[in-house]
Amino acid sequence: MLSRVAVLSDVHGVLPALEAVLAEPDVRAAERIVLTGDIAAGPQPVEVVELLAGMGDRVVWVGGNADRELVEHRRGRRCEDAVSAWAAEALGPEHLGLLERLPRTVRLAVGGLGEVLFCHATPRDDEEVVLVGSRLERWRDVFGGLEADVRTVVCGHTHMPFVRLAHGRLVINPGSVGMPYGRPGAHWALLGPGVELRTTEYDIDSAVDRVARDSGYPGAAEWADYYLRARATDAEALAVFGPRDGREGADGPDGPDGPDGPRD
Repeated sequence: MLSRVAVLSDVHGVLPALEAVLAEPDVRAAERIVLTGDIAAGPQPVEVVELLAGMGDRVVWVGGNADRELVEHRRGRRCEDAVSAWAAEALGPEHLGLLERLPRTVRLAVGGLGEVLFCHATPRDDEEVVLVGSRLERWRDVFGGLEADVRTVVCGHTHMPFVRLAHGRLVINPGSVGMPYGRPGAHWALLGPGVELRTTEYDIDSAVDRVARDSGYPGAAEWADYYLRARATDAEALAVFGPRDGREGADGPDGPDGPDGPRD
């Protein structure tokens, strides 16, 4: 059983944010670093994948919808957003092979939390939307196929951190390392024996400049300014995601102005 696990989700190919989190003492000391998907779809995909791959077995990978879509793009099913399409072309065969092999779920035993299932969106689907305010009926449906001994579920996908109970299971979303909604910073979680939602502050001005300078993506400067500064608010993100959760009274599906608006 593991005593400490760091969870990083939705890095989205942002190297400065990833480096800042990996430098945290509690991340350096963690027995495992679990990535809950959407790792490479962003302006620095090669650098991010190679940094994480170089860390060996200490890093546990879980695939997300954006990782899957990068592979699909190279097979002829084009990505809808521009930065993902560019990232798919930037990655080499070895990077795409790694992403293609990623599992959709991983289970680890963590002290204080028991059997923990890690996934990207939900345990059964890498694109499904659940939110902190999702109805209990929704959680019952989403968790319908889980083994009874899984008492904690860690997901990502919506880029907004939360911890809640749903039918006796603890549900954790660490937020996003590279594309935060609502407030800037690189968001992650530390598990064992409890749950800590963490935010790593880093020099965002320098990071935006670095991404714009070092990325080959033509829209890197605009993309980094929008996403690293968290110009998409949590309210705007919920307006996009809410209808996909089936919540009554949700705002409309249109997102704010930006390179792509809030996306998962």
